[in-house]
Amino acid sequence: MARDHVQSAARPGTSAEAPFLELLARDASADAYEQPVLLARAEGLPPERIDALEQAKRLALRVRTEMEGRRRREAELSALFETAHDLAGLRDLDAVLQAIVQRARSLLSTDVAYLTLHDEAAGDTYMRVTEGSVAARFQQLRLGMGEGLGGLVAQTARPYVTPDYFQDGRFQHTGTIDSGVRDEGLVAILGVPLMIGPQVIGVLFAADRRARVFEREEIALLGSFAALAAAAIDTANLLTETRSALDRLASANEIIRDGSAVIERASEVHDRLAELVLRGGGVHDVAAAVSQVLDGTVEFAEADAAPDAALEASRAEGHAVRHGDDWVAAVAAGGELLGALVLRGHPRLDPVDQRTLERAAMVTSLLLLARRSAAEAEQRVRGELLDDLLDVRDRDPRVLRERAARLRADLDATHVVLAARLDGTAADADQDAAARRRLGSAASHLAATRHGLAAIRDGGTVLLLPLERGGTATHLARRTARQLGTAVHEAVTVGASAPIENLATRPDRVAAAYREAQRCLEALRLLGRAGDGAAAEDFGFLGLLLAGDRDISGYVERTIGQVVAYDERRGTDLVRTLDAYFDSGMSPARTKDRLHVHVNTVAQRLERVSRLLGDDWQSPARALEIQLALRLHRLASLPGR
Repeated sequence: MARDHVQSAARPGTSAEAPFLELLARDASADAYEQPVLLARAEGLPPERIDALEQAKRLALRVRTEMEGRRRREAELSALFETAHDLAGLRDLDAVLQAIVQRARSLLSTDVAYLTLHDEAAGDTYMRVTEGSVAARFQQLRLGMGEGLGGLVAQTARPYVTPDYFQDGRFQHTGTIDSGVRDEGLVAILGVPLMIGPQVIGVLFAADRRARVFEREEIALLGSFAALAAAAIDTANLLTETRSALDRLASANEIIRDGSAVIERASEVHDRLAELVLRGGGVHDVAAAVSQVLDGTVEFAEADAAPDAALEASRAEGHAVRHGDDWVAAVAAGGELLGALVLRGHPRLDPVDQRTLERAAMVTSLLLLARRSAAEAEQRVRGELLDDLLDVRDRDPRVLRERAARLRADLDATHVVLAARLDGTAADADQDAAARRRLGSAASHLAATRHGLAAIRDGGTVLLLPLERGGTATHLARRTARQLGTAVHEAVTVGASAPIENLATRPDRVAAAYREAQRCLEALRLLGRAGDGAAAEDFGFLGLLLAGDRDISGYVERTIGQVVAYDERRGTDLVRTLDAYFDSGMSPARTKDRLHVHVNTVAQRLERVSRLLGDDWQSPARALEIQLALRLHRLASLPGR
């Protein structure tokens, strides 16, 4: 429906802004804004109409960027407001600091966030709060004053950022600190001071396990959280003297904190899952996010790998169900069971956490359906273009190039056509159809990653893949057979054509190359080489029959080219000697009579041939190929040819 709106709005008589307003209203991805222009070009609309759409697109993208920036700023202000609200009702310093570190990590999208405080009694600095840390040694670090990046922040009372910790020599490295940082795998680190008045009491950090440049806005945001953390610590110190008076309210406050934690956790789950969907995350990203929230291990399991009884019960009830010490939430869409989210080793689960797991399962099903739809759409488009090339339906080079470019394929590059087929025998028709679909999906994925095309055809799959510089059709066929076989867990046989060029201007070459690839495929199967890949050049003289262009000179070159070249360089008669040798029934004695030379001369020449062609040149198969090459060479040398 939305696509129809965009199509109609891109036509004359409708304002250029209309399709983009529709996209803004739907909060579409940035890529979707290209569609109205592409549709207008495809329909052949006037240049002025396309220019108007381009201008409207740029304006709409600016508006979208501004809206995203505002949403981000709103999220930051909301997090700061919530943290300030926590400070206003401060009861537990650790909980507030933990919330600050969690929100800082979430908003800056870093792998780890942590906070260190000065220990005046011990004269050093210790790790107070961490979020995202996995290394025990890192979580227990104690740093001497002035050591590490935190020491530099404390000395200067200013933020400090390093994109690569171990390559930065502007602060004092120590073995203890570096070991802890190395255990955690941190690379890029941002630190801002915690200050009460002019005094630095600690440092708030955000860090990534990869190289990263922190923007000025991110530094300012972490500084705001640091100010709130310092205020929380100062407030806690001021409240220490009144703690005894509040002991009687401890149980009531515990209930309040628990309730707040539940609400905060539910809100955090909602925010994380929404963010994952918006930025195109996958099912494993969802599992990782829920693992952190539920303080357990959540895994996505395929339908055939999940506990059957629990999976069916969860789908029937629409809720997560307990299975031993685990919890299982079915991932389903309509009547189709797509898999399950399994929470491991967590026998007790409160209702809020159970709903969190169920919500994550629903989001997972949406992501799986979206990924499947995108893959099927791309596979269909790639198959349609290759079908058109094979059937020579479209002879307009410009249109062919444009269609290929949208799929990141280059029809002006050298390509090879490959025919692939499964060699296993399915038990029934349904299993056979499923196996072919798996092969088609694997071929489409391979074509997408190699900037080629793929289609299901003639009971198998056909691929059009670019040939790498210095590569051969044989090497490409064997690698493709190996990759497809690994993907579908069955033997896949692949026949390849000779390299072809200028496909946009000569699309008829694709059909001819496909027929050649099919002949090679059938030859492999007849020769008992199932699961292998080959081109016509691999079959010796049989390749002349399989190849579409009958490359006789190429066959002669591959078979006796070294002998011919040796004669041309040295002025010898090795080719004539080979002719006489085979005509004499491979008898050196009769050969010397034909050539009128000594038998030792014949032996010396044949020894030279062995060094040029290999010791097995007189085996029946090689001898047959060499004799055919000699005759073809003799025909090519006749006057008038």
